[in-house]
Amino acid sequence: MVNPSPTRGGESSLPQILPNEMENDLDKRMASPPPAPAGSDVIADVVGDFGIWQLRTILIIFLCKIPAAWFMACIIFTGPELYPGSEFTCDTSYLVSNSNSNISVSDNQCYILDESTGISSECEQFTYVSRFDSLIMQFNLVCLRDIFVAWTQYWHLFGVLVGGVVGTKMMVGISPRSTYCVGAVAQIVCGVVTGYARDFSLHCAFRCLSAVCCAIMFTAGQAIFADITAGMHRIGAIILYDTFWSIGVILLPGLSSFFNSWSLIYVGITFPTVMLILLLYWTPDSPRWLLRHAVDRYSIDNVEEIVREGAAINDRTFKIPQDFRLQLEQLSERLKAQPPPAPWCELWKGKRAKTHMVAAHLALAFFVINFMGMLLNIRSFGRDYLVPNTIAMGFSEIIGCFMALHFTLKHDKWKWQCAGVFNILAGLLGCMGWIFTNADSMDADLKVSLWMIIATIPKAAVSCAQSMILACMNELMPANKKQLFVFSVVTWARVWLLSAPFFNVLKKIDTAMSLTSYCVFSILGGICTSLLLTPRTSVSPLVPQVESNDKKEQSPLNAPVWTVENDVNNTRL
Repeated sequence: MVNPSPTRGGESSLPQILPNEMENDLDKRMASPPPAPAGSDVIADVVGDFGIWQLRTILIIFLCKIPAAWFMACIIFTGPELYPGSEFTCDTSYLVSNSNSNISVSDNQCYILDESTGISSECEQFTYVSRFDSLIMQFNLVCLRDIFVAWTQYWHLFGVLVGGVVGTKMMVGISPRSTYCVGAVAQIVCGVVTGYARDFSLHCAFRCLSAVCCAIMFTAGQAIFADITAGMHRIGAIILYDTFWSIGVILLPGLSSFFNSWSLIYVGITFPTVMLILLLYWTPDSPRWLLRHAVDRYSIDNVEEIVREGAAINDRTFKIPQDFRLQLEQLSERLKAQPPPAPWCELWKGKRAKTHMVAAHLALAFFVINFMGMLLNIRSFGRDYLVPNTIAMGFSEIIGCFMALHFTLKHDKWKWQCAGVFNILAGLLGCMGWIFTNADSMDADLKVSLWMIIATIPKAAVSCAQSMILACMNELMPANKKQLFVFSVVTWARVWLLSAPFFNVLKKIDTAMSLTSYCVFSILGGICTSLLLTPRTSVSPLVPQVESNDKKEQSPLNAPVWTVENDVNNTRL
């Protein structure tokens, strides 16, 4: 080893660097992050893909799914089936003109027979004996009028359809957080009116409006948390969004047990939304939406405050660059300059575009019909088993969501085929109900247990495929087609969802008939899902090696996630 040549006084020729100067230079480099490359997203760089700030926001927004589930499934407990003879009888006192006639009433209390003339007519007035004041008693929805129970559910689902469209259009000019707040306040008003409406048409109208408000809330909420997360964290959040819907389904029997009137149940499921409004204090707005619609410096100030708060909570303030304000302004200009989305006819052009369009539209339509209809179909298994059956359905939905997350994370390339085959096999299992539907000698509890086993497995499969499609279908299209593609698929599916309540009428023929119809939808949806294939952007992407002086950045949770191209415009539901 050659030592440096000594100079005068025995000192080395290399320049000396004092320790204080080295520390000052290091502090300057750490305090001043390098300038961001052109086209980078400073919001994602500062707050990260996922952290405590995003987790807090996600949990608050997820809560809106609970009242949404309550409003959809409350008909199970506000309108339980009444037993003829013991809980309702035909009241023949209105037949004044025929008081001297010899009349008899059928065993099901639905028809009156004039034995002198042999003419049979429908009973028009009933007497009820029940400890619970149900929706059926309020509007006489027994016998042939039982179809109107499905009619009320139709108007709720129509409200979900309208609410998704209205929420999407509102966010063109109103921020997602404000849209969410409007939906929450309106839901409280409409929910109370729905419960105390004494006219059937008015009840249906306000039930529709309540559903519109629910749809506005969870549409705007998804727009918020999808904007502040990225990569697989965003996909996982969207997949697990419906788990809180299932939690609402599980909690509904317990909530309903506190009330002895259908009107009070509506009040009970409405006022928890007040808590959601209070939690908005800790819910940020969509920062990129604010930048895209920024009109003055105050808008940029608002975004800067939101992002700085997120960075502070996530302990990432060291990632804030010195030119942070300038980068936000540049990002705002880039967002405003984005090209408009492609027209609908362009969705059909491209490799496998026609296959993806047809398969995605049909698959989600089959699954949403099944998802809603099969939950309501548990009424056909008997009133005495509503509570355990409802809870079982809720847990099966949660299992399905986590299976979708597993397929997406562990089998990303073939996730569509995994979900599709799962639904085909589960649908075939559900069709086996015909084996014991006529087994009258079978124990009633055992029979219902078998019904629920062959119903919960297809329910889990449908939940798996539906949540996967909602979270990942934007992968099937290029960036300029994602938003319109998602909007088209979801709207189309919700149009067909309107038919779900009426398939439950098939239980009048046989319990297995209604269940089999949903299982056939599960099989057809599974076939369509198997036809989907996410295009791969590259075979083996090169992950850039970024050295970091901070140990948090070295965590596997913060490592770059390489997937297909994604953006936040998969939220317009």
